[in-house]
Amino acid sequence: MPELPEVETTRRGIAPFCEGLQVTSVTVRDGRLRWPVPADLAEQITGHTILAVERRAKYLLLRFDHGTLIGHLGMSGSLRVITDQSLPLLHDHLEIELATGVRLRYNDPRRFGCWLWTTSPDTHKLLVSLGPEPLADDFDGHYLYGASRGRKTPIKHFIMDNHVVVGVGNIYANEALYKAGIHPRRAAGRISRDRYLMLADNIRETLSAAILMGGTTLRDFVNSDGKPGYFAQSLLVYGRDGQPCGHCGDSLREIRMSQRSTVYCARCQR
Repeated sequence: MPELPEVETTRRGIAPFCEGLQVTSVTVRDGRLRWPVPADLAEQITGHTILAVERRAKYLLLRFDHGTLIGHLGMSGSLRVITDQSLPLLHDHLEIELATGVRLRYNDPRRFGCWLWTTSPDTHKLLVSLGPEPLADDFDGHYLYGASRGRKTPIKHFIMDNHVVVGVGNIYANEALYKAGIHPRRAAGRISRDRYLMLADNIRETLSAAILMGGTTLRDFVNSDGKPGYFAQSLLVYGRDGQPCGHCGDSLREIRMSQRSTVYCARCQR
């Protein structure tokens, strides 16, 4: 599933091609996504200008003066910039054409993504209860420490909870916990403030590095120009079960937590 770095990579890729430009047409080839594409979407945005392309958690936000188009890439989706006359592919479900002739084309084989129109994004049900952004100033180890008091949930689940902090998906939780030396099953409420300060820094570092490398491509994700992300080449633990730990040399171990792959070093992570 595209996670925060992949969505941020997409945002940065499409923004220069559409900010400040008017939408000239909208084509919905198959609106049967996770939630149906609004029947009046073309009517809502055609003739209007995209003022900004923003991101909140894993959602793309195309801002107009009269509302916001909320997009989510789902499990296998991508939003590409089309500058030629290439024909749509089988799973190209939605296309937005701009005044320059450039098109934003949404591809989603599994159709778990969404494109929803709202005039009140701040109170929209998908956005209203989200936690802070991990790269924002209001996120740090002091915040995590305070939010974790009394919590018995495993730390991995805690930092992947979008009500606590957004966008720390499975891959990046594995990596950040390894760098911080914290066992993924350790209770969130039993971790010290100092270790949370280190963990918050490692979350920031891991996500920032992934964004610079265009995200992580493990199966479906490609960025806005159709190219894969390369952070997978830098993964320290995820997908490396049985391989030696880069710190101590012991074999990394894989367990399942909430049906998700979790790889860690039993010696280095406590």
